[in-house]
Amino acid sequence: MSTLPSRRSFLASSLGQAAAGFSTLALPRLAQAQSAPKPARAEHAVTEPAGIEVNARPIPHFEPRDRARVRFGALQYRSGLVLTSPHRGFGGLSGFRFLDDKGARFLALSDQGTWFTGAIRYSGSKMVGLDDVEAAPMLNSEGRPITEKRLWYDTESLARDGSLVYVGLERVNQIMRFDFAKGGIRARGEVVPTPPAVRKLPYNKGLEALVFVPRDMKGQPLAGTLIALSEGGFDADGNLIGFLIGGPTPGQFSIKRTDKQFISDAVLLPSGELLILERKFSWFTGINIRIRSIPLRTIAPGALVDGPVLFDADLGHEVDNMEGIDAHVTAEGETVLTMVSDDNFSLLQRTLLLQFTLVD
Repeated sequence: MSTLPSRRSFLASSLGQAAAGFSTLALPRLAQAQSAPKPARAEHAVTEPAGIEVNARPIPHFEPRDRARVRFGALQYRSGLVLTSPHRGFGGLSGFRFLDDKGARFLALSDQGTWFTGAIRYSGSKMVGLDDVEAAPMLNSEGRPITEKRLWYDTESLARDGSLVYVGLERVNQIMRFDFAKGGIRARGEVVPTPPAVRKLPYNKGLEALVFVPRDMKGQPLAGTLIALSEGGFDADGNLIGFLIGGPTPGQFSIKRTDKQFISDAVLLPSGELLILERKFSWFTGINIRIRSIPLRTIAPGALVDGPVLFDADLGHEVDNMEGIDAHVTAEGETVLTMVSDDNFSLLQRTLLLQFTLVD
């Protein structure tokens, strides 16, 4: 993790060399179709709650080749961190949500069935580290780690409705609900009923993003609805599948797929815009990520929705396998987006925490 320059040089030089030097085990999740099958059980899951040490190294410039540049599409770079930890279970971050309105206390999950909580430490507007980080296993209704059951570990998506926390398990196409009022990260989870079509999503391309529409969100017909987005489940026209679970109008809808992108997460802004984080990987262009904005009011059963691209980045920027996104509004009224990456527990990848101000 400490050999960043050689890692980036290695990745960049490999883009023009078909597959030189890469192990399939080190490929980002976007290339899983070419990689070795994953084991049936989690290899990096934690078994007991524990406070852990997380070290942070600042990322002063989002585009190293142009250090004066801070504007990227509709976003302005604020700060970033490379996170490392001696704890074996730290990594694989696939979901991220703030627990307060200040952009400090957070809840994250790894794709190994592990909770992480803590607080971002700031110096002015810049992130400088993490404090009070704790890891704990996700528990089933019997109080046992969910990872004890075969394939029940690929926890990829996260949403909050007050004290209720929803988690999507991609490999088994299930959703679990935890009531954090009953023990926080030690709460027991229960399986939530889902539409039959959810269970039919492709293996390893299932639910990748969950967003809960607040019940008190005025003027929104989807208030009280859990929105579930598939990573790579397609409708008959090749568009990505989404589901409206609960709420006044449950059903299925589609998100127009462009540029061969896959969904990795989403966040709902107070303005009523659903921001979708997307990514793709190829041997020739490497990693690419982008953010699209879709008006929540356009989403309804049977709808095909689309929206403009607000931001895109590639290996020329400080990105990795970005899998989580959330937003908060500062005391000054700025909307700040926070993104986190999944390092796949690979020495060739990094756990990044990036923040941007939404300026347009």
